[in-house]
Amino acid sequence: MNRIVLGAVGALLLVGAGIFWWQGRAETERGAALPAALPPAVADDALPTADGAGLRGAAPPALDEVTREQRRFDRLDRNRDGKITRAEMLGPRVAAFRKLDKDGNNLLSFEEWAVKTSDRFRNADRNGDQVLTREEFATTRPKPAKKPECRCSPIRRPARAEAPADSADDGEPET
Repeated sequence: MNRIVLGAVGALLLVGAGIFWWQGRAETERGAALPAALPPAVADDALPTADGAGLRGAAPPALDEVTREQRRFDRLDRNRDGKITRAEMLGPRVAAFRKLDKDGNNLLSFEEWAVKTSDRFRNADRNGDQVLTREEFATTRPKPAKKPECRCSPIRRPARAEAPADSADDGEPET
């Protein structure tokens, strides 16, 4: 039994090592080829030039100039004709409407529209008498909002531990 488990663990380790080796090899092949001769040693404090003369490597990726409004427009323009029809504009709302329309009659009653509040009332009404007592109503209280952390200082210092009152520091090392 132990041989089987050890064999399985060994096989998984070999497969994992192979995957890491394969990915590492793919990364080096994707990059630029190494120069045939290394450039002469450069002083450690020398800065490269701004124009990048003499540097080799892959070109940086081009910046996509799509603005937030263009992305929002493209999300709604389903057929990519450069125009948004009424049906395309209302499309995302249909799914939300279908979720609210519980009985499927394409009409929203007040109860269907207020389904979240109705569900909260039903869950709070423990005894099912369609009336909330003070104790039942207290369960519907909204959760308090998180207080934002103070971002006054970038350095976080640990709280200082108070020395016990009975230990006096007389300057001598403890034994």
